[in-house]
Amino acid sequence: MTTNKTVEQKVLELEERIGKLEDRLSSYWDVIPSTMKAKKSSAKEFLMTKSVRTETEKTLVLAYYLEYLEGVESFNVSDLEAIFRSAKEKPPKNINDAVNKNIARGLMMEAKEKKDTKKAWVLTSTGEEHVEERLKKPS
Repeated sequence: MTTNKTVEQKVLELEERIGKLEDRLSSYWDVIPSTMKAKKSSAKEFLMTKSVRTETEKTLVLAYYLEYLEGVESFNVSDLEAIFRSAKEKPPKNINDAVNKNIARGLMMEAKEKKDTKKAWVLTSTGEEHVEERLKKPS
């Protein structure tokens, strides 16, 4: 039996089938034990994937971790100090100085708004690229 369906009808049918498959898969995902789901790397593990030599570079890498793996929109001194401790790294004596050095290099910039009444920062696109490409450990 041949049916002459329009392309639009075929697309609608396929979208319906895909929707059903997605619904079925999402219900299975909910019952998978959390130990089998992908685990986010810790701040220490992430830091170990980068070739850092200075406190300024560590600050940049951990700021990247905060933005991209923790999902923070901006970070302040308290956030940076906490992530250093989470990575079991000694925070710089003067975190503001490390941030200011990254700002001078164009890798960070001041955020539009303060965070918890403190000055906050974000990475620049140059800073993101620096962490992703220039600081990766050689294979």
